Amino acid sequence: MAGVEAGKEEEATAVRITGKSHVKPGKLIGRKECQLVTFDLPYLAFYYNQKLLFYKNDGCGEFEDKVEKLKEGLRVVLEEFYQLGGKLGKDDDGVLRVDYDDDMDGVEVVEAVAEGITVDELTGDDGTSSFKELIPFNGVLNLEGLHRPLLSIQLTKLKDGVAMGSAFNHAVLDGTSTWHFMSSWAQICNGTSSSVVVPPFLDRTKARNTRVKLDFSPVVSCNGDDATKQGPPAPQMREKLFRFSEAAVDKIKSRANSTPPPSHGSKPFSTFQSLAVHIWRHVSQARNLKPEDCTVFTVFADCRKRVDPPMPDSYFGNLIQAIFTATAAGLLLENPPSFGASVIQKAIESHDAKAIDERNKAWEAAPKIFQFKDAGVNCVAVGSSPRFKVYEVDFGWGEPVGVRSGSNNRFDGMVYLYQGKSGGRSIDVEITMEAQAMEKLEKDKEFLME
Repeated sequence: MAGVEAGKEEEATAVRITGKSHVKPGKLIGRKECQLVTFDLPYLAFYYNQKLLFYKNDGCGEFEDKVEKLKEGLRVVLEEFYQLGGKLGKDDDGVLRVDYDDDMDGVEVVEAVAEGITVDELTGDDGTSSFKELIPFNGVLNLEGLHRPLLSIQLTKLKDGVAMGSAFNHAVLDGTSTWHFMSSWAQICNGTSSSVVVPPFLDRTKARNTRVKLDFSPVVSCNGDDATKQGPPAPQMREKLFRFSEAAVDKIKSRANSTPPPSHGSKPFSTFQSLAVHIWRHVSQARNLKPEDCTVFTVFADCRKRVDPPMPDSYFGNLIQAIFTATAAGLLLENPPSFGASVIQKAIESHDAKAIDERNKAWEAAPKIFQFKDAGVNCVAVGSSPRFKVYEVDFGWGEPVGVRSGSNNRFDGMVYLYQGKSGGRSIDVEITMEAQAMEKLEKDKEFLME
């Protein structure tokens, strides 16, 4: 009987695909080509960037009606963001680009049913890996955009709501562009606007125009199943969402600013720098690092306003760079938070147009395709931003109850920051860590700000 019950339970929480279609722009665009530039190319061996938004039923129509409304809005928004309806391609010199043609399939839209799953189950603090089936393109490399859609959306009917899982090709766009697209699509669906209010700025070559030919042979091998390789089994990872209220964020910031930093004349620490050092210190503690162990902090910084000339916020593509800084765990933990905050602040402030240009030139001279876990030893790597207005993505049936990242591009020390659901200056922090260290972090009252 127990086996039968377990079978029923599994069936109840199973996700069943009921349909798949493709959506193209609502008007003919013609043939378009856009070269990928130095800011885009390092991410080819990352996986598709996945997001999960979930909404409660609001009485605004049946699931099928919502899907149709979303598709109608998608046709309109793709008239401007048509690159997402294209594919990766190569020119005669082997330089990668985004190709669009009216004959292409467009954006993939998957419909699914999981009536055993409730919205409340998705709002729990544990990771989304248990809801993998709600998001398309798990374990799919960006390089596969040569023959797959650059955007796939999965709409799943839940017991009491709708889940929207999306997979964006990370070689084509970063977080700023992702949420620009999502909010533009939502505005069209909810009737705020009949067209895209702020069209995307599509000419990437204005930010960098060096043509880089890449050899893909080492990239393809990194998608293989690690089980075939000899060596110790990979440690078990866990994901967890930590919610920091506005009061907790303010307290973390004032604590970082309460002791003078080591170097005279540095500016007060920002909310980001204060929260970043809070996470870095407590994660290092939970890992039981020795004082002499090196630990790396990495942030994927938006360079739109750092490059020369600056690019508009609507620049569509990747205009991010990883900024790395490192210190000994002993120095980080034995000093007040201002020490680590100062290390982070210096790294961020020195990453100006000159530093960006030098990084690009060095990369172009010896291109290296990063794997998503190349962020550094004992690292804490921060992606996404609490500045993204994720809770304003309202398709006409209310704001999302929750926003999470999928299981792609996660490794020990990966952190995603989101606007807190409680509003104001609250911030949600999604962390992936080895299970043992995560257990320690969950019990760390000082980290939790209890």
